[in-house]
Amino acid sequence: MARARRRRRKTKTRSASRIVRRVPAGEAPAKRRPAARPTRTHASAAGAARTTRRIPFAIPRPSRAETLLLTLAKDLADVPLDRALRRIADAFMPGSELPREVFNAWIKTRQEKTALLALSWAREQVRLSLEETLVRSSRGRPPLGVAPATLAWLLLAACEAMAYEPPSAVADRLRTVLELSGHAASSG
Repeated sequence: MARARRRRRKTKTRSASRIVRRVPAGEAPAKRRPAARPTRTHASAAGAARTTRRIPFAIPRPSRAETLLLTLAKDLADVPLDRALRRIADAFMPGSELPREVFNAWIKTRQEKTALLALSWAREQVRLSLEETLVRSSRGRPPLGVAPATLAWLLLAACEAMAYEPPSAVADRLRTVLELSGHAASSG
């Protein structure tokens, strides 16, 4: 014979808001002070209402590096691949403003997670814009047999590395980047 299982009744926990304080007869209850911030009441899945407070926060201004990276990503949106690569390479040329600003912003944001995330997001927008350009330009012929996302990452890293090259080697490095993308005649 099978035993019947008994279910325990769920008991509600007593929270601070549900505790009723008894006031002796003849005394008026203490007045409650209104909350400093507006509150909202949400209905949860269990049906009980919960109250949340709004937490004020300030949105930080974007750094100069973020602004430059997002402007570059916007500039790459509707241009052919060879012109997009030249724009990225020009932005990361030795002595240009973008590599210096990105480096300084990276140094400043090492201790601030939010600012570091914003800087990384701006760089990712440049990579995504380059990836879209690669997909548009390589209809039917994937260069090197590599996925466009991987190739965009590789080309962006190569263009970023040009900031550390001597100025005399930049033209050779740019030609190599164009060959990697499949948009220049290979020299070998």
